[in-house]
Amino acid sequence: MSQRFNARAAAAAGVTVLFWASAFVSIRDAGQYLDPGPLTLGRMSVATVILLAFWALRREGLPGRRAWPGIVTAGVLWFGVYMVSLNWGEQLVDAGTAALVVNIGPILMALLGGWFLKEGFAPRLFIGMAVSFAGVLVVSLSMSGEGATSVRGVLLCLVAAITYAIGVVAQKPTLRYASPLQFTTFGCAIAAVLCLPFAPALASELGDAPASASLHVLFLGVFPTAVAFITWAYALKFTTAGKMGATTYVVPALVVLMSWVFLDEVPGWLTLAGGVLCLLGVAVSRSRSRSRAAADVGAAVPREVEPDTSAAPPSR
Repeated sequence: MSQRFNARAAAAAGVTVLFWASAFVSIRDAGQYLDPGPLTLGRMSVATVILLAFWALRREGLPGRRAWPGIVTAGVLWFGVYMVSLNWGEQLVDAGTAALVVNIGPILMALLGGWFLKEGFAPRLFIGMAVSFAGVLVVSLSMSGEGATSVRGVLLCLVAAITYAIGVVAQKPTLRYASPLQFTTFGCAIAAVLCLPFAPALASELGDAPASASLHVLFLGVFPTAVAFITWAYALKFTTAGKMGATTYVVPALVVLMSWVFLDEVPGWLTLAGGVLCLLGVAVSRSRSRSRAAADVGAAVPREVEPDTSAAPPSR
């Protein structure tokens, strides 16, 4: 039974990674026609309608009282501020660059998880942080020749990474009191309500945009949001946030490949070098001594993990 659940969790993580990678490309293309706020409202509204219907069919009821602080935190920061920041950032930098910067999130989660979830700090965490932020500086430097606008895009992606990290750290303990469906449904609903002031702009921009813009909104709401956030939460129930984060290391590579195929965009060499530094820092922050790794392997038993049982730093 445990092995079957473990296989399902791995499959859920794979679905999440694929859809989240595709979201960067879809956002970049949709950004030609939709501003950041309206795009967030459209995406969250589509996701909320689908998730509420599924939630009603499953009759799961409302989350427990203890779940609401985490759901509200994620709804505001992860489903709300993160989405707007990423949408805005991708209007100023290409999708591959955005993915490279946002994926420093695992280090920020490691730091927050060590403090708030008592998951401990990896020995090389702070070295990894220094390496990753050096990578962000290199990415910013690579964009400086394209003007302040591109640098602002990098900073917006950094804001997205920070809010995303807070959201994931809030999510882990919340899943003790709410199902993945409840967490995602009401998190999206909160973000959609907060973005309602963008409704007139959304209606106007969709009216002037080609049909592809509406298709992007539908795609983002259904797959990278309604489906992917549930599969992420499901997988997170059976492992630590840190181990889940390792699965997203491939997201930037997938985004660069998809951007090249669908958008004919590839980050410059200096930008890619900075992105590699970002990911290298994440890898360094999660590395352990051979003796520690061997002990962890020997003690590993597939099971559902509670928030305070892992010493590994959390990441996306």
